[in-house]
Amino acid sequence: MASKSLLFLSLFLVGVAVPMAQAQLGGLGGLLGLINISGTVFCTANGNMGTNGQATPAFSNALVQLQCGASKTVVSSATTNGSGVFSILLDPITMLLSSLLNNCNLVVNTPLSSCNSALPSTGILQSPLQFVTRTLAGLLSIVNLGAGGFNFLPGVL
Repeated sequence: MASKSLLFLSLFLVGVAVPMAQAQLGGLGGLLGLINISGTVFCTANGNMGTNGQATPAFSNALVQLQCGASKTVVSSATTNGSGVFSILLDPITMLLSSLLNNCNLVVNTPLSSCNSALPSTGILQSPLQFVTRTLAGLLSIVNLGAGGFNFLPGVL
């Protein structure tokens, strides 16, 4: 009889403790997910799409770095595919969204001349981050960020 009472008590405690733990993690639940930074780099003088629907070649095999802080610490990086598309996944527990949006930039150090010899061989492309959307995939929360628009900085290596 004592073992049945112990089993009942154990099941009761688990039944009470699990919802309480989930309720207590409510604020932390928004942090448990992913931050996805993605975009496309084009082979133009400013790394952006051409104007007026003009066909714009993609910048393939370009190294895109996520640099943060005054020291421009490289937090993560990705290489663009054949279509110029890149994606960087981050853990929101180690990188706060507000810090990313306020203190980080996307930087392309690969010389523009590597995709078009008529473009400069020195300088970088740099873009601030912008919030795009938040997606829920089951229990997983994904915050999607993108490039706010690349600018060419000449003479920067």
